Amino acid sequence: MDKKINITINGIVFEVEPGKTILDAARDAGINIPTLCYHKDLCVAGNCRVCMVEVVGQKRLAASCATPCQDNMEVQTNTLKVRTARKHIIELLLSEHNADCTRCYKNGNCELQELAAEYKIMSEDLIPLAPYKNYTIDMFSPSIIKDDSRCIRCQRCVRTCAELQGVNALAVAYKGDKMKISTFFEKSMNDVVCTNCGQCVNHCPTGALIEKNYIEEVWEAIADPEKHVVVQTAPAVRVGLGEELGFDPGQRVTGKMVAALKNLGFDSVLDTDFSADLTIMEEGTELLTRLKKVLVDKDDNFKLPMYTSCSPGWIKYIEHMYPEMLDNLSSCKSPQQMFGALAKTYYAKARRIDPEKVVSVSIMPCTAKKFEANRPEMHDSGYRDVDHVLTTRELAIMIKQAGIDFMKLPDMKHDRLMGDSSGAAVIFGATGGVMEAALRTAYELVTGREVPFENLNITPVRGIEGVRKASIKIEKPLEEWAFLDGVELKCAVAHGLVNAKKVMDAVKNNEADFHFIEIMACPGGCLGGGGQPIPTNPEIRERRSQAIYEEDANLPVRKSHENPEITKVYKDYLKKPLGERSHHLLHTTYTERNRY
Repeated sequence: MDKKINITINGIVFEVEPGKTILDAARDAGINIPTLCYHKDLCVAGNCRVCMVEVVGQKRLAASCATPCQDNMEVQTNTLKVRTARKHIIELLLSEHNADCTRCYKNGNCELQELAAEYKIMSEDLIPLAPYKNYTIDMFSPSIIKDDSRCIRCQRCVRTCAELQGVNALAVAYKGDKMKISTFFEKSMNDVVCTNCGQCVNHCPTGALIEKNYIEEVWEAIADPEKHVVVQTAPAVRVGLGEELGFDPGQRVTGKMVAALKNLGFDSVLDTDFSADLTIMEEGTELLTRLKKVLVDKDDNFKLPMYTSCSPGWIKYIEHMYPEMLDNLSSCKSPQQMFGALAKTYYAKARRIDPEKVVSVSIMPCTAKKFEANRPEMHDSGYRDVDHVLTTRELAIMIKQAGIDFMKLPDMKHDRLMGDSSGAAVIFGATGGVMEAALRTAYELVTGREVPFENLNITPVRGIEGVRKASIKIEKPLEEWAFLDGVELKCAVAHGLVNAKKVMDAVKNNEADFHFIEIMACPGGCLGGGGQPIPTNPEIRERRSQAIYEEDANLPVRKSHENPEITKVYKDYLKKPLGERSHHLLHTTYTERNRY
């Protein structure tokens, strides 16, 4: 280990690890230095200069986020020179910013607004350097709104799209006072290689990038006595929602979430976890079918490895970037869309409700789900399967609008029929969760025995590494699956599209030999989705992940095929996995899209 170095901050000597920046050292010491362009997920940029500090012996102020500590360095973070410089920078940023804060969606959760309040920037302080420009507001995407008038050009979104996702839908265009954040040929976000993942929204410090809001449409549906409004809640929402409503990160609020939704007036509060279990039944059966067709029948019409298809951001990515591998995608719809298709068929029939009067709403940690619900493929129920998608943040807004004291709500349970689920479904919210859930069921279906891991916890697929590999050897299978005896099922897990590219390129170049691959578009999986509470950073994602695995461990049923409601839906309606009815309602195909 390298020897620690000494640094003096505001007259106090601290020991720090070599390589740490002044910003990191100050925060470790409990000293706050304001930032705008800096984010824990992203590389250092030093664009905004709000984090400037005074280094003794240097004439110019230094950007603390980009300046490494040196032995015996003396730093002042709160001199008159520093405070004055920071205030002028904030004033300059505001001079080009549409500061109509009361009408901004990010009002109350805007980093620029917080700094302006902290440094008491008054209207008479604003520097009239730049005339109001002819800004554009792009509202064509069903998921994301891009408002250039609120952009401070910190480039967080550009770095997010490039570093975390490897998509490059956003880039810096022009120079000087004409500089702006743009898309390819300045097209709409809906017309470029945007995966709608919403990570740019999560990392934007202002209201320049926000999710498209469907709150009023949902309120109108709830208020309509002719409508029967069904809501489903995704696994990751229950470990994120509390952060918007007074709880610390990583708190499970499942029961209070259900109670809040009932208070809001939804006619039935059901669970996406139910259809996550359903996804495992369909996807696990599909994987086993592909293995037989490839390994035994040598059928060229079936491809391995099989990729999961739960993440709509990942689906759009492969449509754009690797369309030649679309046949490797599982044909399963995501749990959201499976639920939507059944809400207007199976649920409506069981409840004796006209499906035309059913309004299907989903609460998701993901902005890409809004795009997914809008896909033309998602009408297999005879109607639009999911009518409205709200993010975790939007649900929190509705709860606040209704005047509900969330922390005082009693815990309640989801309604029945499509409300029960297993622990395997809950872990869908974490990277590796879909893989783990699928292996718990597929291994037992093939061998008649539980997976050979302690307490069903398949730890090799868990973790925060960008790409993880695991294998499980199949021994003494049931007679039907005898061809799998001795086969080592090789699996991979990737989260964040930049890591998806690594896996895809390895498969494409015959450098990897996998049977089954899980890919999630967002860092950490759905719990780090673009619709989750802001801020989202590595520490918060870790705490949400722990909460998800705790919920799984505490549930009485932890395998998808043991969920009684899954048994019931197949017995009463679907008949069998990959059957005619389930194939029609629960499976789909995807479309090749232009890369540029």
